[in-house]
Amino acid sequence: MKICILGFGAVGKGVAKVISMKRDEIKDKYGLDIIITAVSDTSGAAVCEEGLDPALLLEIKEKTGKISKYPEYGVPNLSNIEVLNNADYDCLVEVTPTDIEDGEPAKSHILKAFNDKKDVVTSNKGPLAISFADIAQSARKNGVQLRYEASVGGAMPILNFAHDTLPSCNIESILGILNGTTNYILSRMAKEGSSYEQILKESQEMGIAETNPAQDVEGTDAACKVVILANSILKRNVTLKDVEVVGISKITQEAISLAKNEGYLIKLIGEVSSDTLEVSPRLVREGSPFAVDGTLNVATLKTDLADEVTVVGKGAGSIETASAILSDIISIYK
Repeated sequence: MKICILGFGAVGKGVAKVISMKRDEIKDKYGLDIIITAVSDTSGAAVCEEGLDPALLLEIKEKTGKISKYPEYGVPNLSNIEVLNNADYDCLVEVTPTDIEDGEPAKSHILKAFNDKKDVVTSNKGPLAISFADIAQSARKNGVQLRYEASVGGAMPILNFAHDTLPSCNIESILGILNGTTNYILSRMAKEGSSYEQILKESQEMGIAETNPAQDVEGTDAACKVVILANSILKRNVTLKDVEVVGISKITQEAISLAKNEGYLIKLIGEVSSDTLEVSPRLVREGSPFAVDGTLNVATLKTDLADEVTVVGKGAGSIETASAILSDIISIYK
């Protein structure tokens, strides 16, 4: 299978790395040979029908910061749409930066690939939170596959778990911690007694929180994931504006301490059901499945036949997110 990777930041590099690590093993196990024929970043692209060397892609990016410096096959200033026009590929891996205002340019990349009869794997929440119905309809119309496990919970396998492992069940609701940054901040506040502002600053210095952390701490990132879960698993037709959202920026150390004295923790929880779409700080009992520390994500699916089923996994990280993308590529092949 020939793949085109649009975006070569942390996740795109992670995809190249896991393909480099696992290519021979996947070929032996499934008969699938994954060949990277095109990669883009802000400098341009590298395009080669016979395949690009993932280790060399990573080395060039590390040394120069520009994928267009790839020897012989680098093309400066090539736009992503031009890459899609010029590349020979079967599956697009769309991992450009997320935009939650209009989902662009990722939405255009995905729809272009569908119209060209290509499958798509993405970790990009933007287009799925803004235009899920349109994107899913385009995939069906063009007879291609759309996979997006990595868009919710990084390595936590919730979407494929719901669709592939629980096909006999009606899923009535989903309750989960869907943002690793906020969980890290709240976990440390509970453990150390430090203020929100102090932990946030340290999280930014460590690279766990963004320089502009608003999407995480105000709950928008988790709300995007709530939308994806609602549309994908509960078959609702909703967008980001339908979610009630309250973030964690107003949570004080006093509130954390009061909760702890009563045997509770405060966590940012997303809830999805037939009549609820919400992200807000809630009390969870210590020792419950939701009492996870650090950047872990957790989700409990309430079903009609299997009662409650809980999944836990790392909600962030280059390799962890890339593992979900690689799983989706294998699923498309199978």
